[in-house]
Amino acid sequence: MFRIIGDTNIDFIGVRKVAFGISAVLVLTGFLGLFMIWTGQANLGIDFAGGVMVTGHFDEPVAIDQLRSALHSEFPDAQITELKGFEEPNAFILKTKRPETESEGQLRLNRMDELIRESFGDNTFTHDSEHIIGPAVGESLRKDAQWAVFWSLIGIVSYIGIRFDFRSGIAATIATFHDVLAVVGIVYIFGIEFDLLIVTALLTLAGYSLTDTVVVFDRIRENLKKFRAKGEFASTVNTSINEVLSRTINTSLTVLLVVGTLYILGGEVLKNFALALILGVIIGTYSSIFVASPVVVEWEARKPKRFK
Repeated sequence: MFRIIGDTNIDFIGVRKVAFGISAVLVLTGFLGLFMIWTGQANLGIDFAGGVMVTGHFDEPVAIDQLRSALHSEFPDAQITELKGFEEPNAFILKTKRPETESEGQLRLNRMDELIRESFGDNTFTHDSEHIIGPAVGESLRKDAQWAVFWSLIGIVSYIGIRFDFRSGIAATIATFHDVLAVVGIVYIFGIEFDLLIVTALLTLAGYSLTDTVVVFDRIRENLKKFRAKGEFASTVNTSINEVLSRTINTSLTVLLVVGTLYILGGEVLKNFALALILGVIIGTYSSIFVASPVVVEWEARKPKRFK
């Protein structure tokens, strides 16, 4: 089998306190991001905040600065994104996120079309799709998304409880929540728009993170049968992480190759989704090595029980 790296003997467990410090910052940032999303103060997409989104194209080329000037006189909150590589040339996404009822949204949509016609004359702007979401619907979608994440994580925790012993299960659960919170925090800090696609990415990376952790814990369980009498628990865990390191890196690079291609070629609509997956893969790989296993080691060091 092709190996990115050969056999290693890295002391991952020895730097666990540094890793715990980094993880604490990521998790605290994640809680901050969750609070801001819950209170509607984050950069929410129209799925959650309410508003108008139109995807459309012009017959002739239009500079994005010209389109922005045409709309910002009456819609200063409008967000305009050029869609390169879209099925139609000269395509744009127009968004305005001020909460409004559907009837008010339709009036806003009509006025945007009028401004475009006044500014570009015979260069027709054709709607490919349009969405109008009122504030009540946006709030309902936000709550539904939060419950979806909550129940999916409950399902993951239940699986972990069956799959592993109690300590390993708790450690894997901590690592999974760590990964989701870390990505939420980064999305918030960098002002990335939080929409239903980001929620989908969070659920996907939770499953990926768990899979990566399962591989490490399976190797630890195998090695405990062989090495329990020969050395201490921490060294066995460290040996196990080094043994699966090449496999973990191979898997992560394969996934990154796919989502990286999606980020570059998937267009503006999928860009944030792909970016969240990229962050999730990197953080999930980090947590399976520097969070999940060290938590078990730290627990055993403080309260020896099963492996003494």
